[in-house]
Amino acid sequence: MKDYKKTLIISSLICLLPLVISFAVYNKLPDQIAIHWDDAGNPDNYAAKWVAAFGMPLLLLAIHLIGMVTILHDPKKSNQSAAMRLLSFWLVPVLSVIVVPVTLLIGMGKDIPISTVVTMIVGIVFVVSGNYLPKSRQNYTIGIKLPWTLADVDNWNKTHRLAGALWIAAGIFVLVRPFLPIRTGLWFFFVLAVMVCLPALYSFILYVKKGNR
Repeated sequence: MKDYKKTLIISSLICLLPLVISFAVYNKLPDQIAIHWDDAGNPDNYAAKWVAAFGMPLLLLAIHLIGMVTILHDPKKSNQSAAMRLLSFWLVPVLSVIVVPVTLLIGMGKDIPISTVVTMIVGIVFVVSGNYLPKSRQNYTIGIKLPWTLADVDNWNKTHRLAGALWIAAGIFVLVRPFLPIRTGLWFFFVLAVMVCLPALYSFILYVKKGNR
């Protein structure tokens, strides 16, 4: 934890950086601001402006701190992929400095394709994560943490090789999806189902093949 104290402080401060913008534009914001959009980019959920301006950065900071304290106190943290740990450090701060200002600008009437922005971020995260997932050895916080992967090193390694390939494929699909003739708004749930369920099923099949029933 001590080795990462400086990084944790800097990344936490970056989470709060949008507060500067929030204070600067607060009086120009409408009373209600869209904080969620459907797949077509239409707002479908609103919050009071103080929630969007101040609550969102603070919530993201809380998520960041809880996640990083958990990761850094993993009893098997030495097995974590250094790249995945680095991604974990900066993912929420980057989201904060992008999503919060964009949300406020849209609230002020700026025409920003929020769905495209978020989709691009998610796709890139999936591709990067998929590339480094197979490099993580057994640990309790980063990876496909199932009873069968945690109990068997071979199961862990094979499951993460499959998961890595699936996550990269899913990330590429997410990135090109805006250019495809897909109309259903449920496409993202199907992508998540493939990313989560197939590795879990594969892990269980490996477990059973070893004579465990």
